[in-house]
Amino acid sequence: MYWRETLGGLGPNWFASVMGTGIVANAGATLPVRIPGLYLLTHIVWVIAAALLGGLLLLVGGHWLRNPRVARRHADNPQMAHFYGAAPMAMLTVGSGALLVGGDLIGERAAVTLAWVLWTAGTAGGLFTAVSIPYLMFTQHSVEPDAAFGGWLMPVVPPMVAAAGGALLIPHTAPGAARQTMLYGCWAMFGLSLIAALIIISMIWSRLALYGTSGTARVPTLWIVLGPLGQSITAAGLLGHAAGSAVDPDIAGAMNRFAILFGVPVWGFAVLWIALATSLTIRTLRRGMPFALTWWSLTFPVGTFVTGTTQLASHTGLPAFKVAAVVAYFGLLATWLLVAGRTAYGSWRGNLLTIAPSTAPVRAHKDVQR
Repeated sequence: MYWRETLGGLGPNWFASVMGTGIVANAGATLPVRIPGLYLLTHIVWVIAAALLGGLLLLVGGHWLRNPRVARRHADNPQMAHFYGAAPMAMLTVGSGALLVGGDLIGERAAVTLAWVLWTAGTAGGLFTAVSIPYLMFTQHSVEPDAAFGGWLMPVVPPMVAAAGGALLIPHTAPGAARQTMLYGCWAMFGLSLIAALIIISMIWSRLALYGTSGTARVPTLWIVLGPLGQSITAAGLLGHAAGSAVDPDIAGAMNRFAILFGVPVWGFAVLWIALATSLTIRTLRRGMPFALTWWSLTFPVGTFVTGTTQLASHTGLPAFKVAAVVAYFGLLATWLLVAGRTAYGSWRGNLLTIAPSTAPVRAHKDVQR
């Protein structure tokens, strides 16, 4: 009975720990500068992420198959349902890591095979969540005027992660129509995710302006906004690089230029959002924000900012972007160590494993306390 209750407390939000861990490896492997010890670190972290993914797929997925009512209960929860997007992104993150660092550990052929398997499963799952979770919001979930939060982005961001991961697989795709289809399919997922994310980001901004924050452990989910921003810059850069082997030089050149023309303005807004999210998070921490799994929102989105900045450094050659990528990566690493440590401690004590997801609405509010 104890283990059944424990597994029942493992929701899809736990896959955010895989995302946040895997991105540490991926971002470190692609940094535009060499840092002593980084090679070993990225390999160790990728192994941890892969092990976490395998364990969670076995425990959570197996429990959902044996007790489908648990999965339905999570899907019916207006807060938890959005985190179903975390599982596809976890698979996509580990799959990209297989290409970036896994080849040295398991061999090139095995790494490519693993990347294809995880990319296929993650892409299919991400496209499903991008449709099904908004559908539930539109037809079944009770949504309050102040309900918009960063978690709403989770179901629609996986196709953007798939676009970036697919770009890494384009060189491993058969030349000709298959490679072109892969390229244009990734661009289609780029647009699908980007437009949906921009709509949701506008709703989050509106909620903050009209109602303020919740003042709870949900505040770190504001950092999720950084995810589609950084990931879109990353995807545009990777697809621009990969286009040369898939389409005519004129089209490939346009895609490469788009990586800069799109990436730099979005990067500027991402920096603005970092400043706002940092201020709101510090404000809530000073008022006693408790630790929760939502703190993993501070990892993966920052990691996408690092990879996006790295792509801009690659496309522009500017030292400023190289410096920004390194600074952001050290911030990511420090945050990951903090959140991973707190998660391990909370799991050991058991309090993170037995928390039932609440269905009550989280109210946002403003106040004059400083």
